[in-house]
Amino acid sequence: MLQEVTSVQFTVGKVDAGVAMLLSPHHHLLEFPSQILPDGIKTGSIVNFTIERNFDEERRQQEDFLSLQEEIYLSFSQPPKEPILSLKSITQTSAIIHWEPLVLHAADLRGIDVYRNGQRLNITVAPNATSAKLSGLDVNHEYEVWIDVRTSAGVLQSNKIRITTHAMENLTGINVSFGTFTNPHDIEPLMDLLGRMGANFTDELTTDNTHLVSTVPRGPKYEKAVEWNIPIVSPEFLKACHAQGKIQPATAFYVNNPNPPKTSVDK
Repeated sequence: MLQEVTSVQFTVGKVDAGVAMLLSPHHHLLEFPSQILPDGIKTGSIVNFTIERNFDEERRQQEDFLSLQEEIYLSFSQPPKEPILSLKSITQTSAIIHWEPLVLHAADLRGIDVYRNGQRLNITVAPNATSAKLSGLDVNHEYEVWIDVRTSAGVLQSNKIRITTHAMENLTGINVSFGTFTNPHDIEPLMDLLGRMGANFTDELTTDNTHLVSTVPRGPKYEKAVEWNIPIVSPEFLKACHAQGKIQPATAFYVNNPNPPKTSVDK
C-alpha cells in the first residue's frame, strides 16, 4: 500500500526548560517538547521531522471499534432466552427440577416462580439457582411442571415437563447420606443393602438427598439435615424398606424415636 510520508525541516530557536521554539523555512513558529528532541540540540540547530501515516494502526483500531460495536449489539439488542427445564431426580413424594443457567442478556432478573399443574408454588428460588425441590407430592401421581422467569423484559416461560412420582414399591428414588455412627463399621453392610435395593448414597449431604442415616443425633451433617428439613433416620429405616419391598414412613425411624421398629439386614 502506498505510504503517505511528509518531511519538514525546522531551525531551533530558543530552548527553554521543556519547550523548544522551532522555525520552519516558511517562517511558521512551532512550540515543541524539548525532551523528545535529539541530545545536544541548541539554538541554530537544524532538525528534520518525518511524518508518516500509520495505516496498520488505523486498521487495527478500526477493527477494535467494529468488534466493540458488535459486542454491544449482541449484549443489548438480543432478547433473553426462555429457560430449558428437565427432571433431575424424583422419589415417592418429592422431585427436583433443573434448568440451564439463565441467558438474560441485558434484561434484569426479577424472580423465578415454580408451577405445578397450573398452580404457583410457594417456593423461594435464589437468583443464581438452577434447581428447585418440590415436596409433599402424592405417591405414584403425575404432575405437569414448569417455571416462569420474571425479567425487566417480560416473563419467560420454560418448557412444560410431565413427571410421575414413584410407587411405594420403587426404592430407586431413595438417596441417602450417612451421618454420625456409634460404630462406623455398620455403614458398609448398609451400602451393600442400598445396592440390592437399587437406591443411592452420596458422601456429602446435599439438598438432593432424601434421608440422612445416622445413629447419633449430632454432627455437621445432622445440623444441615435439620436446616434443610431432610429426614434423619436410623439404619432400621433402610432395613425395613428392604424387608418390606417398599418405602416406609420415615417418622417411625427418626433417630430421636425411642422405640423404632425391629428389623434385620438380609444376608
